[in-house]
Amino acid sequence: MIQWLRSLLFIGQMYVAMLVFALLFFPWALISPAGAHAACHAYSRWVFRTLGWMTGLRTEVRGTPPTGEVMIAAKHQSFLDIMMIYNAVPRGKFIMKRELMFAPLLGQYALRIGSVPVNRGKRGAAIAKMLADVKSGKQQGGQLIIYSQGTRVAPGVKAPYKVGTFALYEQLGQPCVPVATNVGVFWPRHGILRKPGLAVVEFLPQIPPGLDRDSFMSRLETEVETASDRLMAEAGFHAHP
Repeated sequence: MIQWLRSLLFIGQMYVAMLVFALLFFPWALISPAGAHAACHAYSRWVFRTLGWMTGLRTEVRGTPPTGEVMIAAKHQSFLDIMMIYNAVPRGKFIMKRELMFAPLLGQYALRIGSVPVNRGKRGAAIAKMLADVKSGKQQGGQLIIYSQGTRVAPGVKAPYKVGTFALYEQLGQPCVPVATNVGVFWPRHGILRKPGLAVVEFLPQIPPGLDRDSFMSRLETEVETASDRLMAEAGFHAHP
């Protein structure tokens, strides 16, 4: 019960802090994308610090986060891995549903950091525009973060890797950096409780551009799932056969 109450207090202040950081940085974010990135990085660091001392859940990034133009294909278990991956790279951005553009503050920040709004079924056109904007100098390059299974997947649950990941890999023509995690062991998809422990995201070796679909998808899934299972076992979670 005490841990649940500590978790509830943490979640409450986390959302209050989100509003405070968004408003404080908003003038700078409107002027420059650097301001939007600074706000998102500062907020993420605040969440990590308060998470540690309020709930006992610490965070750790392993491997070598990329700094150049790459696609990051990550395991997604909760909101925490989004912040940990984003904070580890200099210019992270996301593919987002177009409706989020109209969310107060959140939508504006997402656009300012270079996230790509897409309509259902028109992802290819959106990515093509992003690449053209980077080439023309209208948008900075960076690290495009995607979730290969398309949604949050709880520890121990199997979900397919979507072939759209390969379509992006092929269209971007960039290296792909797989990312594994165990954060769902401590910060679940649903509910209030945040468990003490060590939440980890691990950047794995790059997959070079140019692989065919079957080779790429097999390598990505094998590497991410193997590393994630290892991290979850390290955290004390073992999936049932």
